[in-house]
Amino acid sequence: MDLIDCDHRTPVAVDEGYPYIAIPQLKDGHIALDGARRISETDYLDWTRKLAPMADDVVVVRRCNSGQSAHIPAGLKCAIGQNLVVLRADGSKLHPQYLRWLVRGAEWWDEVGKYINVGAVFDSLRCRDIPNFVLPIPPLNEQGDIAATLGALDDRITLLRETNAALEAIAQALFNSWFVDFDPVRAKMEGRAPEGMDEATAALFPDGFEKSELRLVPSGWRAGILADLSHLNPESWTAKNQPATVAYVDLANTKDNEISSVADFTFDEAPSRARRVLRSGDTIIGTVRPGNRSFAFIHEPVCNLTGSTGFAVLRPSTTMNAEFVFLAATHDASIKQLAHVADGGAYPAVRPDVVSGLPCIVPDRPVLHKFHDAAQPLMVRVSQNQKHAQTLAALRNTLLPRLISGQLRLPEAQAEMKEAT
Repeated sequence: MDLIDCDHRTPVAVDEGYPYIAIPQLKDGHIALDGARRISETDYLDWTRKLAPMADDVVVVRRCNSGQSAHIPAGLKCAIGQNLVVLRADGSKLHPQYLRWLVRGAEWWDEVGKYINVGAVFDSLRCRDIPNFVLPIPPLNEQGDIAATLGALDDRITLLRETNAALEAIAQALFNSWFVDFDPVRAKMEGRAPEGMDEATAALFPDGFEKSELRLVPSGWRAGILADLSHLNPESWTAKNQPATVAYVDLANTKDNEISSVADFTFDEAPSRARRVLRSGDTIIGTVRPGNRSFAFIHEPVCNLTGSTGFAVLRPSTTMNAEFVFLAATHDASIKQLAHVADGGAYPAVRPDVVSGLPCIVPDRPVLHKFHDAAQPLMVRVSQNQKHAQTLAALRNTLLPRLISGQLRLPEAQAEMKEAT
């Protein structure tokens, strides 16, 4: 295995260019390009002179979150940033695709724990210590089989998440068309039939605009706020109604409409912030650092699902408002506004009533009902896919250490996969 340290400098950012991979881009074993710095072609060639990342290379953090890793996918041209080191398997003794799983096993973390240097501010892992790690290396063909088994699960998880991104984009595009750009109204004003819409639905939309206190709105509609369509923080656990146990959701585990994990507690042992009661149809928005996009739509929650008081909970006043409230509250313009008005210095936050006070259009009830009919199936599928992905991820995370350590043989793992899926 080759080990290549990365340049200890940072190139100038540009608007468009090659991605520069830093620690925030390493997420759950994958490279996430959202938020990545972009660099010029000149800098890309300079930074890749020493190291041009290849498919199946593994990027490892060596300072701050030391030991975390992600693999380079095929076709990605990128440069690797500071405080990262690249591991590359030559294929003779170590299968390149097995390496990405080896560095996520328990034995890897045991070795990281032995060699890590805990400093006053950041922990660190020295490059020269990594070759001394003692790790399980089965025969090459078995390595390939293990990698293929875990990779198949990972691919299914990735596909479900990509499908959800497409479904959410469809729902957001429909919301933008109807309630931001007012495409059906403008089409009718111009004597055209609204695109992609049947006559009955088109008939629900007005054919002109009228003045409101803030701006022009479709005739018969009005400019309002989310509180016109939802209730803010409608339920909280108290000493009188507290349950025996709660399934707790916090801001750190909530991102872009995905709750990555839920922690089970007895009520007495739960964090003091575990108070917001969550029901199906609720929208939760993180009020601390709202620009981090800690939001989610709740659908068929587990028993006693409970959110942190760091969330503003918007419960639709009627079922048909649920998807509209979620898409209006999490629209890019809404999140940007919350991030802009957040105050508090190192701990920027907004009050919950600022979230419920976000501006939105208030259409008439027949249009809201029709939007609910169109958007609800999309959001239900998103929720179902999320739950399926979480089941697969739990299975992958259970199988991984047992396969790497040799405690579980491949036929047994495949049987567990078949039973679980």
